[in-house]
Amino acid sequence: MITQKEIELPKFKRGFHIITDLIKQTISLEGNGILHIFIKHTSAGLMINENADPSVRVDFESVFNRLIPESEPYYTHISEGIDDMPSHVKSAIIGNSLSIPVTGGKLNLGIWQGIYLCEFRNHAFNRNLILTYYS
Repeated sequence: MITQKEIELPKFKRGFHIITDLIKQTISLEGNGILHIFIKHTSAGLMINENADPSVRVDFESVFNRLIPESEPYYTHISEGIDDMPSHVKSAIIGNSLSIPVTGGKLNLGIWQGIYLCEFRNHAFNRNLILTYYS
């Protein structure tokens, strides 16, 4: 059986935000299967990473800003501001989808793993996700 739902996330400020609980509250998972999550945007991404220590999220922001800085003279796609092209590059590196195993109706994540929304825009938008559960 396939269940699919589109959700609109609230606006998140720029940074790395754990949305695991929000996902779990949004879609009913039963039995065993795969939950696929897709973000319908090109300036934000999804990833799975450390969910316990908030300093990890701060460090991710610092590292990505150092690797892909804003206001570089070689950027030509800047129509929406200095974060325009950098947000697309960051999104391309992180990716736009996740597939997570479901076992016994629960996301089968590691003990320290959480689902992240990676918001790369200075002035964020509401983000839309497609949740598809294959059971």
